[in-house]
Amino acid sequence: MVIFGWRKSLHAKPNKPQFVLKNSEKEKSAKKSGKKKNEKKDQLHLQLFSIHGLIRGDNLELGRDADTGGQTKYVVELARALGELPRVKQVDLVTRLIDDKRVSSDYKQVIEPLGEKSRIVRIRCGGKRYMRKELLWSHLPEFVDNVLRFNKKENIKPDLLHGHYADAGFVARNLSKLLGIPYVFTGHSLGRSKKHSLSSKGMTEKQMVEKFNINERIQAEEDVLSTAAHVIVSTSHEIEKQYSLYDNCKKAKFTVIPPGIDIEKFYPFYYDHDENWQKPEPYIQAREKMSGEFERFFYNKDKPLILTICRPDRRKNIQGLITAFGENKELQAIANLAVFAGIRKDIDNLDENEKEVLTEMLMLMDKYDLYGKLALPKKHNPTTEVPELFRMAADSKGVFVNSAFNEPFGITLIEAASAGVPIVGPDDGGPNDIVKNCKNGVLVDTTDPQALAEGIKSILIDQEKWREYSNSGVNGVRKHYSWPAHAESFLDEVDNVIGDFSKSTAIHGVSEAPGWRFVDLEKMLITDIDDTLVGDDKALKEFLEIIEKHRDTVGFGVATGRSLELVKEILKEKNIPTPDVIISSVGTEIYYGPDMKNLSKDSGWESHISYRWKPDRIKAILSEFDFLTPQKRDAERDFKISYNMDPNDDNVALIHQRLTENKLRYQLIYSHSAFLDILPQRASKGRAITYLGNKWDVTPENILVAGDSGNDYEMLYGSRLAVVVGNHSPEIESLRGNRRVYFADSDYAGGIIEGITHYRFLNS
Repeated sequence: MVIFGWRKSLHAKPNKPQFVLKNSEKEKSAKKSGKKKNEKKDQLHLQLFSIHGLIRGDNLELGRDADTGGQTKYVVELARALGELPRVKQVDLVTRLIDDKRVSSDYKQVIEPLGEKSRIVRIRCGGKRYMRKELLWSHLPEFVDNVLRFNKKENIKPDLLHGHYADAGFVARNLSKLLGIPYVFTGHSLGRSKKHSLSSKGMTEKQMVEKFNINERIQAEEDVLSTAAHVIVSTSHEIEKQYSLYDNCKKAKFTVIPPGIDIEKFYPFYYDHDENWQKPEPYIQAREKMSGEFERFFYNKDKPLILTICRPDRRKNIQGLITAFGENKELQAIANLAVFAGIRKDIDNLDENEKEVLTEMLMLMDKYDLYGKLALPKKHNPTTEVPELFRMAADSKGVFVNSAFNEPFGITLIEAASAGVPIVGPDDGGPNDIVKNCKNGVLVDTTDPQALAEGIKSILIDQEKWREYSNSGVNGVRKHYSWPAHAESFLDEVDNVIGDFSKSTAIHGVSEAPGWRFVDLEKMLITDIDDTLVGDDKALKEFLEIIEKHRDTVGFGVATGRSLELVKEILKEKNIPTPDVIISSVGTEIYYGPDMKNLSKDSGWESHISYRWKPDRIKAILSEFDFLTPQKRDAERDFKISYNMDPNDDNVALIHQRLTENKLRYQLIYSHSAFLDILPQRASKGRAITYLGNKWDVTPENILVAGDSGNDYEMLYGSRLAVVVGNHSPEIESLRGNRRVYFADSDYAGGIIEGITHYRFLNS
């Protein structure tokens, strides 16, 4: 494990030798050396991925649900800040397209500009409906495929990918593997920490898997740690307390870059006291509205304000803050408490976790009789009202409280500091770094209501301390946490990453990333192997010479019933170069080149065909037929069940009947009057080719396929250009007469060449 820090203070302690640190001294050199360095380099196209939640450029619905929180705000502001840098050509913030009447129509816009060089790009996956992030996992391979398709249509070749959260880490890792582009990762929160928290509350692993897909998330995080060029974290605490729980932690390269905030939006409260300062109209309106809200709740709204803003999540410990306030009469006498816990209309319509938290808040309000002292507004505008709330708290000589049990970073603590309001936060997590840099408040054990109350009171009753924390916070944020500084630091790391990582040598040891071939291809020629491509060595040699001549624009692939191991054998035996794509095991597996030692499996296809596939059930049902003999174990694959079958057409009908009666979904391939393959319903050589065409944006009229037998039937039939070689089996005679199926006179590879000529496939 290697950690790169941007400040000397983030060096690992001597008693932790496994943390090897490189001090890049970004604060001192970002502007001085970074700028000169950047001017010499080409502009960069960056793609950021944040898939879940509701993401748009303005009026973010922060707190609407558990998926639309701090990460949402961070990625939008990061994209904007990066887009402002001269070194950046374009920033795409890629998220999921949502077309659902329950949410704004903003989320179905494919492109939404954020700035002159930054935009949101929305990609469809998993249908149109808005769904919580835990339900998206099975749809992520589709997201990968659709990003590839979008990039090819737009002629985009990004220089760096950045995944945010485990789901986007999965996407970035797969795109990186296909395209040979480096990627970095930001976790925001981690699965192992969540699993530990849920376990401590009595939830079983089975429940965690069913509700949160927790193991899939953790595995994605493990994979990212071992393959990402850098893992971006906000504090060293994240590494020591959270990432250290992972098996692959020592393989990761960590870079510590604290996030930034918009200091113009969160300007200090005392600006409003300057007669020459023109307060922006939206903030005037926001203050008027929030003042009205407080009048609804408070008997005396002129008392100092204790403010908290967070999602209604049990980990945020809102109940602990209300308890601390409710049990301390002195605190109630000197201050009011305002809790902005997300955005809600009707508690009954919220998910169970949020409903429980909000219900408990109301019960605590009643228990401690906090009417007139506690405000629980139902909604707030994050863009205008949140900055103004911080300034209102500062004007009242109040404090901002983050009472979470643990806070990986704590962006609201920085926003509060920028506005000039002192803070009270947890002594576990990122707030340690914030207070160390900004000296803007106190940290306490937030699990102890009394400690929380005393921490708040210690600031409220000491005006000198309050003023010191307020001024230090404003100055500290401008020194350490501005967006320009964050973006410059991030871009410096990007330069380092790209410098170490060329497109021709990906992190997976691939000499040429397979995806780049397909990005540039205009056509694909895919052929069966046995008795189609091979069988006539002279014709095969001529065919391979034709393929090599047109390699720049035409991709070459094979589609076969053979397993991958047997494909390798025949290609080596016949001295056939590694194809761009191998469709093996009767269309159930897809692999990409560039060579046989470095093949990449298409996980998107695997995910697609796994839908309702029940191989054990199929085997059990077919075991009663004595006319079926299972083939050797090495002939079977995860998505292919293979039998030798006595030649009788009635047997095929009987198999169909039995499997259909049991409501199983499958694909049956009968070839050479002897071999039976049962595949997932979505799998076949033809469907695999259709998938490839869609994924890499190659239209059917630009795909030529060639085959000779029944297991080629489905790929030969349809809108592609098909060639049946002269030595074909009788079972595909029924294709004769179709406009896009050419029956060649020549056998084997000679028949493929004849078909190429017939269609004038290589003329343009």
